[in-house]
Amino acid sequence: MAAAELFTKFARVWIPDAEDVWKSAELLKDYKPGDTVLHLKLEDDKETQYRIDPQTKELPPLRNPDILVGENDLTALSYLHEPAILHNLKVRFMDSKLIYTYCGIVLVAINPYEQLPIYGEDIINAYSGQNMGDMDPHIFAVAEEAYKQMGRDERNQSIIVSGESGAGKTVSAKYAMRYFATVSGSATETNVEEKVLASNPIMESIGNAKTTRNDNSSRFGKYIEIGFDKRYRIIGANMRTYLLEKSRVVFQAEEERNYHILYQLCASKHLPEFKALKLSHAQSFHYTNLGGSPVIEGIDDAKELINTRHACSLLGINESSQMGIFHILAAILHLGNVPVKSNERDAENCFIPPNTEHLVIFCDLLGVDQEQMAHWLCHRKIVTGSETYIKPMPKLQAINARDALAKHIYASLFNWIVHHVNRALHASVKQHSFIGVLDIYGFETFEVNSFEQFCINYANEKLQQQFNMHVFKLEQEEYMKEQIPWTLIDFYDNQPCINLIEAKLGILDLLDEECKMPRGSDDTWAQKLYNTHLNKTALFHKPRLSNKAFIIQHFADKVEYQCDGFLEKNKDTVYEEQITVLKASKLNLLAELFRDEKPATSPTEGRPPVARATVKSAKPRALQPSKEHKKSVGHQFRNSLHLLMETLNATTPHYVRCIKPNDDKFAFTFDPKRAVQQLRACGVLETIRISAAGFPSRWTYQEFFNRYRVLMKQKDVLSDKKLTCRNVLEKLIKDKDKYQFGKTKIFFRAGQVAYLEKLRADKLRAACIRIQKTIRSWLQRKKYLRMRRAAITIQRYVRGYQARCYAQFLRRTRAAILIQKYQRMYAARQKFLRIRSAAIVVQSFIRGFRGRRLYKAVLREQKAIILQKHMRGWMAKRKYERTHLAIIYLQCCYRRMMAKRELKKLKIEARSVEHYKTLNIGMENKIVQLQCKVNNQTKEMKSLLEKLGNLENTYTHETDKLRTEVDRLRASDESAKVSSNKVTSLMEEIVILRKELKETQAQKKRLEEGADKYKAETDLMVSQLKEQNSLLKNEKEELNRRIQEQAKEITESMEKRMEEETKQLEVDLNDERSRYQSLLNEFCRLEERYDNLKEEISLVNVTKPGHRRTDSTHSSNESEYTYNSMLSLEPGESEDGTRKMEEFPDQKGTLDMSLFLKLQKRVTELEQEKQALQEELDRKEDQVLRSKAKEAEDQRVQARGVELEYESLKRQELESENKKLKNELNEMHRALSEKASPEVIAPGSPAYKVLLDQLTASSEELEVRKEEVLILRSQLVSQKEAMAHKETMTEPMIFMDDIRKMKDQGEITQAYVGLKEANRLLESQLQGQRKNYENELEILRGEVQNLKEEINRQQQLLAQNLQLPPEARIEASLQHEITRLTNENLDLMEQLEKQDKTVRKLKKQLKVFAKKIGELEVGQTENVSPAQLADEPIRPVNIPRKEKDFQGMLEYKKDDELKLIKNLILELKPRGVAVNLIPGLPAYILFMCVRHADYINDDQRVRSLLTSTINGIKKILKKRSDDFETVSFWLSNTCRFLHCLKQYSGEEAFMKHNTPRQNDHCLRNFDLAEYRQVISDLAIQIYQQLTKVMESVLQPMIVSGMLEHETIQGVSGLKPTGLRKRTSSIADEGTYTLDSIVRQLNNFHSIMCQHGMDPELIKQIVKQMFYIIGSVTLNNLLLRKDMCSWSKGMQIRYNVSQLEEWLRDKNLQTSGAKETLEPLIQAAQLLQVKKKTDEDAEAICSMCNALTTAQIVKVLNLYTPVNEFEERVTASFIRTIQVRLQNRKDSPQLLMDAKHIFPVTFPFNPSSLALESIQIPGSMNLGFLLRV
Repeated sequence: MAAAELFTKFARVWIPDAEDVWKSAELLKDYKPGDTVLHLKLEDDKETQYRIDPQTKELPPLRNPDILVGENDLTALSYLHEPAILHNLKVRFMDSKLIYTYCGIVLVAINPYEQLPIYGEDIINAYSGQNMGDMDPHIFAVAEEAYKQMGRDERNQSIIVSGESGAGKTVSAKYAMRYFATVSGSATETNVEEKVLASNPIMESIGNAKTTRNDNSSRFGKYIEIGFDKRYRIIGANMRTYLLEKSRVVFQAEEERNYHILYQLCASKHLPEFKALKLSHAQSFHYTNLGGSPVIEGIDDAKELINTRHACSLLGINESSQMGIFHILAAILHLGNVPVKSNERDAENCFIPPNTEHLVIFCDLLGVDQEQMAHWLCHRKIVTGSETYIKPMPKLQAINARDALAKHIYASLFNWIVHHVNRALHASVKQHSFIGVLDIYGFETFEVNSFEQFCINYANEKLQQQFNMHVFKLEQEEYMKEQIPWTLIDFYDNQPCINLIEAKLGILDLLDEECKMPRGSDDTWAQKLYNTHLNKTALFHKPRLSNKAFIIQHFADKVEYQCDGFLEKNKDTVYEEQITVLKASKLNLLAELFRDEKPATSPTEGRPPVARATVKSAKPRALQPSKEHKKSVGHQFRNSLHLLMETLNATTPHYVRCIKPNDDKFAFTFDPKRAVQQLRACGVLETIRISAAGFPSRWTYQEFFNRYRVLMKQKDVLSDKKLTCRNVLEKLIKDKDKYQFGKTKIFFRAGQVAYLEKLRADKLRAACIRIQKTIRSWLQRKKYLRMRRAAITIQRYVRGYQARCYAQFLRRTRAAILIQKYQRMYAARQKFLRIRSAAIVVQSFIRGFRGRRLYKAVLREQKAIILQKHMRGWMAKRKYERTHLAIIYLQCCYRRMMAKRELKKLKIEARSVEHYKTLNIGMENKIVQLQCKVNNQTKEMKSLLEKLGNLENTYTHETDKLRTEVDRLRASDESAKVSSNKVTSLMEEIVILRKELKETQAQKKRLEEGADKYKAETDLMVSQLKEQNSLLKNEKEELNRRIQEQAKEITESMEKRMEEETKQLEVDLNDERSRYQSLLNEFCRLEERYDNLKEEISLVNVTKPGHRRTDSTHSSNESEYTYNSMLSLEPGESEDGTRKMEEFPDQKGTLDMSLFLKLQKRVTELEQEKQALQEELDRKEDQVLRSKAKEAEDQRVQARGVELEYESLKRQELESENKKLKNELNEMHRALSEKASPEVIAPGSPAYKVLLDQLTASSEELEVRKEEVLILRSQLVSQKEAMAHKETMTEPMIFMDDIRKMKDQGEITQAYVGLKEANRLLESQLQGQRKNYENELEILRGEVQNLKEEINRQQQLLAQNLQLPPEARIEASLQHEITRLTNENLDLMEQLEKQDKTVRKLKKQLKVFAKKIGELEVGQTENVSPAQLADEPIRPVNIPRKEKDFQGMLEYKKDDELKLIKNLILELKPRGVAVNLIPGLPAYILFMCVRHADYINDDQRVRSLLTSTINGIKKILKKRSDDFETVSFWLSNTCRFLHCLKQYSGEEAFMKHNTPRQNDHCLRNFDLAEYRQVISDLAIQIYQQLTKVMESVLQPMIVSGMLEHETIQGVSGLKPTGLRKRTSSIADEGTYTLDSIVRQLNNFHSIMCQHGMDPELIKQIVKQMFYIIGSVTLNNLLLRKDMCSWSKGMQIRYNVSQLEEWLRDKNLQTSGAKETLEPLIQAAQLLQVKKKTDEDAEAICSMCNALTTAQIVKVLNLYTPVNEFEERVTASFIRTIQVRLQNRKDSPQLLMDAKHIFPVTFPFNPSSLALESIQIPGSMNLGFLLRV
């Protein structure tokens, strides 16, 4: 492909930049061959020019499409070059906060300088078992790949972690080891994985220090081999160290520190055990204060020492050895403070002042001679051929010797600790394989580079060579596997640089040679280097301005090394005399460090120690040099490096390259310059170069077809995808060298995928433009049509408005004319009416005057007649009244005389009681009638008095009126006579009155004006008062409203708080239940572990002579269930628990008693904790029940008081009736015994029947009388209680007066009270009869209503039948008749059941009576003499056999118990039982056997059967632990067995739904409540096992079916992949899809339904299944960047909807399963919603309430566009989300706990199946069971 096709307008390129290394720019016009300048526009819109080199004609590198930016694997980029790599890492690190990126086989890890929540155990579980390319890059993915390849390829593995100081090498290696320790576990109980992890704090404390680049920099290299057994469990480890930086002990640069352990000791100086070390602050010691920075911010050195000591204890370094280490370290600190002073007279001599404090402490701590140490610190011994000289040293040389001694002691101590750590980690069994983790320094270059940097860079040269060869080898294997022609790829080979360093006459060889020279120096060595390599080796250079330095061209960069100090550091000189003094130390540990024979003994036990370097003389002869002679440091390092390379070459390497993003340790800050330096140094760019030299982009045929289907025409698509891809590529890319076809993949050169992406984007863009054109045309036409319709509508309305306006004008004109006409008519009519009214007024005045005059004459005559009439009437009335009063007075006198006579007679009669009784028979009614009569008469009298008063008033009024009229007439006559005289005076008075009238009117007017003013003021004041009143009312209403709102708020808050407390209690209850079930699971695991150990012990001891094994089944029955059975057995039955120890008496020697006791103790603790939790759970449930019961009790207390007296009366009545019944029975028995023979009283004899009838009749009569008496007594009691109130009622006063006048008050009162009680009793009986009558009437009305409804229904059916054809009519009538007969049968069955119940009750009574009669007979026959018995003939009695019904019990022999368990549990096939028999049949059979054992009262059999059953279920579940069908079958049967134990326990709470027959089958003798708890625990264990089986089955399907498979084909397009394998989303053969998950769910559901599992339990299991699906899917989504896209969100939503549809089909919507998918649903919605504005952020925060903040931010960071038309989420939007969610209180955990198991409950579900109806099929081989 020509460059002109790619370097077109708008193409983006990278150009070099001084600050950012590379800058992005855009072409302003197309590039044409021959152009020397490219016209570019930068991202800040500045234009610039890029000049093309005329010689190389090299164009700037092209930029990848935005869709490829941020890829997980750098090799997936289309253009592979330095700027693309740098930009991709920066985008992932800065924008997405992702620190890991793949680069081919290398994992690039950037140090974030911040704690990230991506290393938890949940993340480890998520990466465990996953392919390396399926998840986002992570150190755990590399560790998992190494672990998986170790098991798959049977080959050792290595993880090589390298990088600069501060790049995070140690942390990465630590996390890799933690991963191995977590996923593999330990093969023994010694917790090797904990020891492996515990080695880290020890090595960090003695080998790490603070540098300017890192606060915890490893100053040594280490290679840790983690050993595994054949089952790939950790069994041990071994550590190798390289090149400890000993110089740091005596020298640190500014702002650096010494090793951590020294500062930890100084920080812990206050501890009592450290008083003897005489330590002080770190600033007071020379060796710890050179850097001037003794404190690290955020680090507590004292706390770190505690962790170090704990790790030492865990690794077996005892307290004495630890104190020895601390003594030596403290001595080194004091040694640094020992002063060395020069002699004033001789500068070549020096001395140490006597009694120097620090020297004394140094010698005391190490137990050496002070004088010798002071002497040899300032002198040295020179040995010649014949003599020995002691020569003093100058001050500088003595100080160097002191520092060399300190370094040597520290290095020896370091090696001793490493050696003992290795012994503690040594495997006790044979190692099968190992994984090595290499934590070694990366390429280093400083301003001053010395011997340490030379060795480090030499090691990196070797590692880079091995890395290049491995990458080259992998590329070659890939090409050969795909059968692509192999072409040699040129890559950088650094073998010449390695030869320069390590070959013969190389730098190291010349350095060792110079160290052997007597007067060798750094200068002479430098000259030898110049003479040997300068101008002869292209990689060796000499600085221009220095003769003591040299330059080496390494693979990463040129490095200038200063020769000063090379010889001294290579020789590592320590004087023999000082070592001799130390060997004589009294401190055992120090003597061991320098012992020649063998290394020091370890406080731990293990294999023999490995060889290590020791300090010894160079020659064994007596004449040896004065200084120690050994192998040089360079030679040792070269040998160890060769050994390391051999180890790495023998393993499969995995590479981790750590990058330091900035030198300031700022979190998530990226410095491009520093990053590029490290990328060049660590070999990442070399990997890219090797990949880019071949075919870096690789696609499978299916992926290529799916991605670039849009570039194909319909005719190009063939059935063979491979041939289709070939044809398309030949058309799209003309140069066939740009791609190659492999067996399964298509290989592309660099840049070809970008070209294809450009073509695809252009095609999609053209399609989008066409779609937009069509849609816009449609929208515009729609808009035009809408506007046209609007215009027409407007015109229609305007024209209508105009027409309405004209019509209104016409109407107004006509109305005006009508108004004028009527107005003129009104004016003329008003004028006429005024004239007419004036005439009428004149006429009326004249006629009135005449009428009044005539009226007055007639009136005078009429009034005179009336006066005469009334006067005559008054006189006649007075005469009548006098006569009437005289007659009344005579009558009263006579009646008084007659009343006195009658009173005398009544007094005489009242003295007799009989007369009183006769008198009072109807007294009350008479009194009431009299009272009513008196009241009526009183009312009539009041009305008559009112009428009389009215008449008198009327009469008085009329009389006064008549008198006034007479007076007026008389006055008028007189005035008429005088009027003529007074006319004149009256006229004068009229004038005066008119004047007064005018004045009065004026005054009235003034008063009216004042009144109006006053009224206005009053109205104003009233209005103001009304306003104030309204304001006060408003305030009052507002206050009332506030009060109501506050009351409502308080009520709501109280209700809310109550709801929250209730929810919290429910949550606490679920937590306790979950904790209890997890403890139960742990107990089960320990129990299985114990069983396994016991089996191993039995296998070991089975070959011993004289040992006799017990039966295996018996052993399992007696011992396997010991712990659980202890919960339900009595204290005296604990012998079964000790039987286990007696089974293996000969095994005590081989059994690890400590382990056994530890397990036993743990089991006991778990049992106690379980019991405590159970008690707490019961207590909380009791509290809830008590609270409910208290409420009910409060309601019952009120009604209880009324019942107490009734119950006491009833009890007394029953006692009296019992006595009476006993007396009657005794009399009847006496009569029978005297007169009847034995035959007569036989149960079947007639006399017996007569007796039964008599008893029945007497009992019925007794019941009736008893009820009557109780009713009467209760009524009397209630009436007595109400007497006080009744007596206060108003009674007729006349009756009470009469009573008071009577004599003999006591008798009369008593009789009267008795009469009232009798009346009330009769009234209560009447009310009772009335109530019964009303009830009967109501029943009859109900029956009438039912008959009416039945008649209506019959009529409706008849009408419907008449409308049907004849055939359907007959069928309907038959159906109706069948229904009617069925209902009648049901009613008859109910009546029959009631009669049966009555018969059974009578039979029980008969048996009781017969038993009592028999007892009485026995008692009486004892009194009969033997002679009488002998005289009576014995008649044979015919005993009829009573037919015995099946009672629902199964009998078995004790010996058949094992056979029962074997056939019913161990060998039973669930599928046959589920298909052919009733669900839960084994549970029913076992319970029927338990019933029989309870029936015969055999507690031993009950206990044995239940224990054997539980152990048998455990055994079969252990044997078939992975079989879902078996586990589901026994979970269902265990729950059914538990329900049977509850249903037939006899407890009222479980007997509510039982039939009477089932209640008869309840257990009689034993309470199995404790065994119910044990069986419930067993059901919980089976449920947890079922959950694990489901998880193991669903786990491989979930990710593939829910995430990777494209359920909606064509929605998502695949992006280019890198070197790492990616799981294909196409449903190939063997790939799981969503249909696979649904089919598996259907399978699970059908199996559970076939087994008859409880519906509530099925809902809980389905909820658990959906939680597993949702959590695993969401966890993988959060760890896979390629899955976080809009199209994938649509796929997830569709998949979830399919699962919800499955729930609806199975009617499981209420199971809570849908709620468990809510986090996944919200994550899918989050992928699809808009993510731009603040409104979008608010919507996301309110929508994603089921996701944590970490999960939301993670999804937004991982969101990746699949197409160019999608946009990435900006960092500012993510920050907005974080700000909005910062107050949300949720878990910081990123992933969901996929291992979480919801607490299970087993709601009581009684069975309606009758036990007596169960039939046992012969196929179950249970013929030995007998039905009882």
